[in-house]
Parts: sequence; C-alpha cells; structure tokens
Amino acid sequence: MNQDFKNLDMTMMFAIHDALRRELERITRITARVDEDPRHVLSTAVGWELFKKFLTAHHVSEDVTVWPPMERALAGRPDELALLEAMEAEHAVIDPLLADIDAALADRDSGLQRLGGLADTLYTRLGGHLDHEERDALALMDLTLSQEEWAAFSAEQRTRIGDDSSRYLPWLLDDIDAAKVATVLGKMPEPLRQAYATEWRAAYEDLAIWTPKADAALR
Repeated sequence: MNQDFKNLDMTMMFAIHDALRRELERITRITARVDEDPRHVLSTAVGWELFKKFLTAHHVSEDVTVWPPMERALAGRPDELALLEAMEAEHAVIDPLLADIDAALADRDSGLQRLGGLADTLYTRLGGHLDHEERDALALMDLTLSQEEWAAFSAEQRTRIGDDSSRYLPWLLDDIDAAKVATVLGKMPEPLRQAYATEWRAAYEDLAIWTPKADAALR
C-alpha cells in the first residue's frame, strides 16, 4: 500500500506489517497440515516464539508511545479519537488469541481440534487490523506525531526486542525482494548492516524457524 507521507518515515512500519503477514500465512498453512501434528511444529519450532515476541513488542510499543500522544493532540476531535479507540480495541483481542493458541498447543485432548480455528481467527483479526491501520491510522500518525515522538516509538520497540535484535532484522527481511531489503538496510547504521551481512542472516537461516525439532516432545 503506497501513501504519500510528508512527515514520518514509515519504511519500518510497513516492513514489520509485511513480516507479520508473512508469518500469519505460514502459521495458517502449518495448522492446516494433515501429515504432521501442527501442535508439534508450533511447540518446538522457534518461529512461533519469534512471531509472538516481535508482534507483542510492536503492539505494546504503539500502546505506550503512539496512541497516548495522539490522543492528547487530538482532544476534542471525536472522529479521530474513535479511530484510535478502534486501534487499541483491535490490539486488545490479539493477546488473548495468542494465549488461546498456546493453551491449544498444551492440550493433548482437544487442542488439535481447536487449533485450526484459532489460527484462522488470528489470521483474520490481525490481518484486518494491519489493513485498517495502514488504510486509516498511518496517515493520522503522519499528521499528528512529531519526529521526536516517532523516534520514541522506534526506541521503545528496540528496547522491547532487546537481545533478539540479531534475529529480528533477518526475520524482518526474510523472503522479501532485494530492493526492499536494500531500502530497509539503508535505514540502519553501518555496524548493523555489517552484522546482518556477515553473521546474523546466516545464523537466522540456520535456525530454520518453522522446522520442528525432531528430539523435542510435544509439551
């Protein structure tokens, strides 16, 4: 989705949204499989844990650093405030879905029967939220937030990703075309670009994040 943003650089916002959509596609394919118990894949492969961590870091960072200053700036403008309330409400349904999927993974009796439906609901709810945010909320962010407030959002997200930054960047760039990779890397300091090229990308590829561990038992 292309929009003309005049104030804020949305490169990383679109990159994380695209990465989340990619993982949603993978999760729904895994949970639709009949040749292997998808609970074993999600329980033992690292992809589910990375997806949850990076999604939660992104959404909580918005909850903490994006919506509050926008609400203050838009006081007295009910239509815009209603959009922010919708964004927060859409966030609020995601965490329970993640918890429900984790509960299904741990349920040896009926978890398998519930898992596919829960994954489909996550796909619909999160995918719909990402579309809604891109269609309506990003333009409002661009009009409302200062460069300093936008930088605070980026800093909060980096803090929440923490020591997983060496996996986050190659995860973000997984399976995207070379031009987009170059655009994202162009926003990074040189030491991070070097680390990605010489260490992080290969280490991430070795993780094979959606390959289940053969020696790990279903929890």
